[in-house]
Amino acid sequence: MKTSPPIQTSPRARHVLPPSATTVADDVLKYTRVAMLLHWAIALLILANIALGLSAALLPTSVLSDTDARFVIDTHKSIGITVLGLAIARVLWRFTHRPPPLPAVFPGWEKTAAHAAHLALYALIFALPLTGWMHDSAWSAAATHPMHLFGLVPWPRLGFLMHLDPALKDQLHTQLGTLHTWCGYALYLVLALHIAGALKHQWIDRHPVLRRMLP
Repeated sequence: MKTSPPIQTSPRARHVLPPSATTVADDVLKYTRVAMLLHWAIALLILANIALGLSAALLPTSVLSDTDARFVIDTHKSIGITVLGLAIARVLWRFTHRPPPLPAVFPGWEKTAAHAAHLALYALIFALPLTGWMHDSAWSAAATHPMHLFGLVPWPRLGFLMHLDPALKDQLHTQLGTLHTWCGYALYLVLALHIAGALKHQWIDRHPVLRRMLP
C-alpha cells in the first residue's frame, strides 16, 4: 500500500505561531486590565481638570459668572481628590502586579528616560491634588464654605492649616496656590514628553508600545 509523502514545510512556516499563541505572546507584554482602566481614568480626569483649571483662571467674568466659576472650581477640586484616590490605587496595584518590561530593543538611555518620565508623572499626579487640597484648606473662607465631592460627599479640610494664625494662613494660601500652579505647568511638560515618546516609538520606531496599554 502506498503511503502519502510527508508534507514539506519551509523553515519559516514551521516557526509561525498559531493565532492563539500570538495572542498569548502579545498579552505577556501588556499591562493588566485593571492597570489599563486606572491609567486611562486618571489620564482623562487630568485632562478634564486641566481644562477646568484654565477656564477658571483665564475666562473673564463676562463669560464665567461668579456662580459658574464657583461650580467650575468645586468640580476641579472634586476631580483632583478623585485622581488622588485613583493614583493611590494605581501605585498599590503596581506593587502587587509588576508592569511588563520595556521592549528589549530599546537602548539603555531610552529605558532610563522612560522610567524617569514615569516617576515624574507619578510624583506630579500626587503633588497636584495634595498641594490643591492644602491650598484650599488654607483658604480664609474655608470654614464657612464646606467642601463636598461633586456636591454629594462631605470632604474634610486639613485641620493643621485651617487653625493657623489668619495672617500666616493667608500667606500660605498664596504660596501653596503658586506651588500648585507650577506643579501644573510641570505636569503639562512631562505629559507632553510622555505622549511624544510614546508616539515616537509607535510611529517612527515601529514598536507597538501603545498596545501595551490598550485592551
